[in-house]
Amino acid sequence: MSLNLKPLGERLIVEPIEQEETTAGGIVLPETAKEKPQKGKVVAVGPGARDENGNRIEMDVSQNDEVLFAKYAGTEVKIEGKKLLILKESDVLAIVTG
Repeated sequence: MSLNLKPLGERLIVEPIEQEETTAGGIVLPETAKEKPQKGKVVAVGPGARDENGNRIEMDVSQNDEVLFAKYAGTEVKIEGKKLLILKESDVLAIVTG
């Protein structure tokens, strides 16, 4: 996906990973019954915040990382039919490893 968005400061763009539409018992969940996703893939990362001297603080998160984020964090946008979230780095709870 070519993304024409460049996040500023300590922001990043995440593509949420939706949960399964069917439960283990085979029940199909409608869109309204699904939990908001809290896991996603980082598609773009801003340059980082600035400290009091104007120096950039490097981001801990990088492109293609899989992250867990706060349930109601960020701003949802739709680009080319895809749901994306613009989050602050502080909304990211963890990077999923291995």
